[in-house]
Amino acid sequence: MPESLFTMKLSVIIPTKDEARNLTELLPLLRRELAGHPHEIIVVDAGSQDGTLETARQYGATLAVQAPKPGRATQQNHGAALATGDILYFVHADTRPPAGFHDDIADALAMGFEAGCYRSSYDTRNPFMKFNAWLTRFDLLFLRGGDQSIFVKRTRFHELGGFRPDYLIMEDFEFLKRLREAVAFRVIPKDILISARKYNHNSYVRVNLANILVVTMYRFGASQQRLVETYRSWLRPY
Repeated sequence: MPESLFTMKLSVIIPTKDEARNLTELLPLLRRELAGHPHEIIVVDAGSQDGTLETARQYGATLAVQAPKPGRATQQNHGAALATGDILYFVHADTRPPAGFHDDIADALAMGFEAGCYRSSYDTRNPFMKFNAWLTRFDLLFLRGGDQSIFVKRTRFHELGGFRPDYLIMEDFEFLKRLREAVAFRVIPKDILISARKYNHNSYVRVNLANILVVTMYRFGASQQRLVETYRSWLRPY
């Protein structure tokens, strides 16, 4: 029987680090869109100093907890372990899922897909960023990422072992590779809005060169520590 729009429980998992300001916008959006649908919103923090956990609770997160150790892979796995929904939906704090995302996911499941994500758009008028976003309509692994908000059946997530906890960077790329090999994957033909703050802080050229370098190093077997050091040497924190 196809997943019902009314009975599917969605577990939204948000990994955070100093994201209080973004949560004041994201959580009301999620609660508004999910009103009337079974759901839970789980915020998993990595030692924020700006009151992220308190803000998460104030703005209606179902659970707001500290991760056992920092790292987006560990944070998301911890959220998944706490989740009780049928579907896990991983959302970055500086993104804004489109209107109707619950129904989009339910429709994809009814079509036989067990996982998927959205295409990208960015909160900037930069034409080069618009080109980056346009490319994400194509279903290629190197165009995918965690900021496009990954959804997956909870049972499938656990069967696959979740995100690799030893990954400090590119945990989404590694997980998506395994996920897409295991299940039918849907790139929903709508856009999630992603913050361009990393590009604004470092420049379009520098971020793209850093991404290309790190992906290339990853494919040639560089260690996680070396990847992190390289990425940080290229980009300033934002």
